[in-house]
Amino acid sequence: MKHLKFCPKCGKESLIFDGDKKFSCSHCDFVMYHNCAAAVAVVIKCGDEIFLTKRNQNPKLGKLDLAGGFTDPKESAEETCTRELWEELRLEIDTKKLKFLMSLPNVYHYKEIDYNTLDLFFEYEVEEKFEVKKLELHEISETIWVKKSEINLDDIAFDSQRKFFESYL
Repeated sequence: MKHLKFCPKCGKESLIFDGDKKFSCSHCDFVMYHNCAAAVAVVIKCGDEIFLTKRNQNPKLGKLDLAGGFTDPKESAEETCTRELWEELRLEIDTKKLKFLMSLPNVYHYKEIDYNTLDLFFEYEVEEKFEVKKLELHEISETIWVKKSEINLDDIAFDSQRKFFESYL
């Protein structure tokens, strides 16, 4: 947030960030809140194995991740799960089979900006394991199935997912 100095309303170099979520201008009446962004993470499960992706971009390049992503404006969490699983994995899902598990706060650091997120965790069970034929290589370098008992929390990309797996496993 250190790069945001100029007020978008009056143009003066008078924008103040409170260090949490509020921007305000000391010259005019401009106020803007940098609130939480919603994001989903889907635990795709087959028996005692979990489907994980390996990140192919920063933040956390090379670390393991759950399929998912940010919620678009006017989109429900379930719609986000459907869209993200299709975009990333070409996996069509039945939203009636999505099971909400929990939510956790997280900080997503991207290009020198910290985005506070509320990560919504869902579980989706499949009958048989699948392979992804065409990866979104700008996001994912590979996919793997891992036994729940063999998940190493140090390999997981994000704090919220590590905390999630601590209770899920």
